[in-house]
Amino acid sequence: MTIPSNIAAFWDAFSAEVGQGDCSERFFEAFHFDDNEASADELAELVLAGVKRATARLLWSFESACAGAPPKPGALSVVTCWDGRPVCVIETLEVEVVPFEKVSAEFAALEGEGDGSLAYWRRVHWAYFGRECARLGREPSLTMPVACERFKVIYRANA
Repeated sequence: MTIPSNIAAFWDAFSAEVGQGDCSERFFEAFHFDDNEASADELAELVLAGVKRATARLLWSFESACAGAPPKPGALSVVTCWDGRPVCVIETLEVEVVPFEKVSAEFAALEGEGDGSLAYWRRVHWAYFGRECARLGREPSLTMPVACERFKVIYRANA
């Protein structure tokens, strides 16, 4: 993947600080969470605070994008605010694809959203995935494949 121009300076600062040479071969994507500004910025803050250590996306979303598949362990992604401003680099630790109805309470807690419960996770993700399915021309179902990604923050933007 190519480093997008809007995060190139941030990526260069990250690469210089970690001192592991060129990390661009591990770059997966630059992205913001959710599909609205308020939530995207709030979720980015939860990542920076160490509360949000996981994320979930429909496998179908990856298949329809140029990536084709979820990130693999070791992949590096840049989390941005809604406006595209980079806030941190995360490293993928693990990705497990499971049916929506099989997402665990442990995973919901790692996502760190709302009250951290599985009930909350299911409610907000059913709504979000429903909107995503509409964009993709798919029907939401309890068996839709969800890519459950665990990650860690390895670099933060200088405040």
